[in-house]
Amino acid sequence: QVQVVESGGGLVQAGGSLRLSCTASGLTFDDYAMGWFRQAPGKEREGVACINWSGGGTYYSGSVKGRFTISRDNAKNTLYLQMNSLKLEDTAVYYCAASRFFRPGAMVLDDFGDWGQGTQVTVSS
Repeated sequence: QVQVVESGGGLVQAGGSLRLSCTASGLTFDDYAMGWFRQAPGKEREGVACINWSGGGTYYSGSVKGRFTISRDNAKNTLYLQMNSLKLEDTAVYYCAASRFFRPGAMVLDDFGDWGQGTQVTVSS
């Protein structure tokens, strides 16, 4: 059974940084692309960043490009999201998920499955 667990969320002031982690078990981690999504209250879940199986290919949404960095450690079955220069609008529950596909130009929600429970990120002014 696949299990995905996110951690590292919290309360941070605008301009600050957080590092999210996502540990996956029950799957061959380096067979999958991995992605970070977020969902703010009253809004749809949106793709933030994704990374291919080797870590050599990444995609970022326009709203986070240049501020967030996605990475993975296949030896530890762990995905990371380094978030810098956080803004109020980054406040959301952040989820990670696995996909058999990596699209360098987009993130398609239906490509991803095996969702975690999410970790709350709150950015204050």
